Amino acid sequence: MTTKMYIKDYPRPQFVRENWTSLNGAWRFGFDDANEGERAGWPSQFGGDRTITVPFTYETKASGIGETAHHPNVWYNRALEIPAEAAGKRVLLHFQAVDYIAKLWVNGSYVGSHQGGYAAFSFDITPYIGFGADNQVTLKVEDSLDATQPRGKQRWVQDNFECFYVQTTGIWQTVWMEFVDPAHVDAVKITPDFDARSVRFEYQVKGDLNAADLRLETIVSLKGNPVKKASLSIDRPWLQLDVDLVHEANGPWKHCHWSPAHPNLYDVEFVLYRGDERIDHVYSYFGMRKISIEKGKVLLNNAPIYQRLILDQGYWPESHLTPPSEEALIADIDHILAMGYNGVRKHMKVEDARFLYWCDVKGVLVWSEMAATFEFNDNAVQKFTNEWMEIVRQQYNHPSIVTWVPFNESWGVMNIRHDIRQQQFTESVYHLTKAFDPHRPVITNDGWEHTVSDILTLHDYVEKKDEFLKRYANKDEITGNEKSFNHWKYAYAVGYRYGGQPIIVSEFGGIAFKSESGWGYGNQEASEEAFIARFRGIHEAIKATDYIVGYCYTQITDVQQEVNGLLTEDRKPKVPLELIREINLS
Repeated sequence: MTTKMYIKDYPRPQFVRENWTSLNGAWRFGFDDANEGERAGWPSQFGGDRTITVPFTYETKASGIGETAHHPNVWYNRALEIPAEAAGKRVLLHFQAVDYIAKLWVNGSYVGSHQGGYAAFSFDITPYIGFGADNQVTLKVEDSLDATQPRGKQRWVQDNFECFYVQTTGIWQTVWMEFVDPAHVDAVKITPDFDARSVRFEYQVKGDLNAADLRLETIVSLKGNPVKKASLSIDRPWLQLDVDLVHEANGPWKHCHWSPAHPNLYDVEFVLYRGDERIDHVYSYFGMRKISIEKGKVLLNNAPIYQRLILDQGYWPESHLTPPSEEALIADIDHILAMGYNGVRKHMKVEDARFLYWCDVKGVLVWSEMAATFEFNDNAVQKFTNEWMEIVRQQYNHPSIVTWVPFNESWGVMNIRHDIRQQQFTESVYHLTKAFDPHRPVITNDGWEHTVSDILTLHDYVEKKDEFLKRYANKDEITGNEKSFNHWKYAYAVGYRYGGQPIIVSEFGGIAFKSESGWGYGNQEASEEAFIARFRGIHEAIKATDYIVGYCYTQITDVQQEVNGLLTEDRKPKVPLELIREINLS
C-alpha cells in the first residue's frame, strides 16, 4: 500500500507537489581538465562537445560515456523552457545529489553553489530566467581525489583497490523543477510521540508573511479515513503545532503504528491559504513509531526487536551509485525481505530518497550511514560536519530510519583509539546529531574503537561457528577492553567505557562464492553446500550468544571487484533465497 500521493519516479516522496518537471535525460556535457571553462566564458557560451544522459555520471555506461578516468572539472548545459503562464511564481531548480562542488549559472548569470556529494539542494532561479522563453542552464561540477572530501567507497587513486570502487563525479541523482507561489511551505519536520499518541509538526514557510493573510491547514488521515484537521495563522517563518491522534475510527492501535509487521503510514497534507485562495498544497506522510534502548535491548514501540540486517552498498553494474530505475530499488528491497531480513544497513552511501520511501512503505528498518573521509584535519572536520547535518535534516521524517551511523571502522579518524582530537570530533558529531534528533540511536564509530555511542557494534569476519563461540564466550573481556575481540581491534577507544548498551555484530560473513576473480572475507567456498554450511554455522553462533541482540550480514550483492554478495551484481541469487530465509528466521 503506497501513500496517498505516490507519484512514480517523484524524487522527494516525503514532500510532494503534484506539478513538477523532471530534467533528467540528454544534457550537453564537457570535460575541463585544465579548468579553463569559466575564463573561456562557458557559463554564457557553452564549450562542451559531448552529450550525457542525466542523472548518470560520465564514469558509468548508463551515461552514454563510460570513461572511468578521473576528471576534476565537468560541465553540463541544457535549454530550460519556462512557460509564460508561470509568471508570478517562483521557479525552483532541485538537485537531489551532485558530487562534489556544484556551481550554477542561468542565462550566463551566476546563481550560487553547493558543496557535498550526498545531500540534496535547491536554487530559486526566478530572478535569472525569462518566462515564455527558452533559458540556458549551465552547471560546473568540481570533484577531486582529496581524501578530506566525504567519499565513502569512492576510490581516491587511479585504480580500484580492496573495497574501494570507481569514483562518482557530477550529477548522480534526479534534477527537477517546480513552480511555487512566492509564499509557500519550505519544509516540515515531523516528530511522532508514540506514547502520547500525538505528532508534532515544525513548519518553515517562505514569502512575505507580514503583507499576507496566510493560514496553514494540516490534514491527517490513515488508510483513507480522516483523523485530524488543524489550522493556524502564519505570522512568522517558523511555527510549531502538536496534533493529538487519539481516535477510534481505525481500530486497534497496532493497526495505526509503524513496524516491520505493520508498516502503517499516516498521510498528511499541508495546505497554505492566502485568504480563501489555496496557494500551496504539499503531501507527506509519517509513521507512529518509537525507537528506544533499555537494559541492553533495542526497543521498537516499547518491545524488544532483534535486528536482522543486511549490508547494502547500493551499486549497479551499469550505473554505479545511481539506481537505474525506481523498480530496481523496489526489487532490492523485495530481495531483502524474501531472504528473511527485517532491515538494511546502507553502507557508506546516502541513498536515493525513493529507496527510503519504499522502506517506509514495506516496513524495512534502515541504518543511515555517512560516507567517510579518509584523512583527519580541519578541512575534513568542516566538510564532514556540514554535509552530515544536511543529511540528517533531510532524512529525519522517514520512519524506516532507526539508527544514525556517522562513522565506520575509524575511517577518517584512524588514530581515534588514542587521539583526543579525533575522539572529540566524533563526540561532537554525536551530540550535534542528538541535538537535532534525540529520538534515534547514534553509533559513533561502527565496528570498534567507540567513543560515546548508543549501541556497541562489532565487526568480525571469523569463519567458523566454534571459533566465534569461543571468541565471544566472555562478554566482560570484550566490553571491558581487556582483549581485542577480533585479534586486532578493541571495542572502545582509550578513555571510554561500556555502559550497558545493546551489542550488535554489525558486519560479519562476507563469504565469496561462485567467482573466478575478485575477493571476499576469508576463504572462498567452492560449492553451494559448503557456502550454506558456513553461512548457517556463523548465524547459529551469533544467535546462541545471548548478549548479542542483532546482526548485519555482508552483503546483499557483489560490487565490482568485491564478490561476497548473496546476489550477483546484476541481482541473480547465488543460492536459493528460501534457504537464506530459513536460516535467518530459525
